[in-house]
Amino acid sequence: MQDKNDFEIKFGYDKMNFEKITEMLAGAYWSKHIKMEEVKQGAKNSALVAGVFHQDDQVGYARVISDKTRFAYILDVFVDKRFRKKGIGQWMVDNILNHEDLKDVYQWLLMTKDAHEVYKKSGFTSLKFPDWYMEIRHDRPDR
Repeated sequence: MQDKNDFEIKFGYDKMNFEKITEMLAGAYWSKHIKMEEVKQGAKNSALVAGVFHQDDQVGYARVISDKTRFAYILDVFVDKRFRKKGIGQWMVDNILNHEDLKDVYQWLLMTKDAHEVYKKSGFTSLKFPDWYMEIRHDRPDR
């Protein structure tokens, strides 16, 4: 747990408020209308989940998919609109990048449509070898 003034970062599935997380993610462009069961399943299958709390109210969330050795992918980074522009998202990502469980990881990835400048402050850059990356992308199924 890390403290930043009135905010606290907690790690672990059991410490998350999935009702609040689902509410946040269901409004995000990458997971419109997501249901709680999908949010919980994704968190349960992740290497790390992180939440930012203001008093007892969860105001931020992110998770990491990783082998905890070589590779990690940060996703579902979200900060409640009431608390944006305060450095909370970057603080959460920095704590993830420095988390003991992920200390051996040397290749980190994430995707963003509109927060490049936030992630640059944490050390992210554009892909060094974009032509090496390939994907299979389907529409998100209705659940």
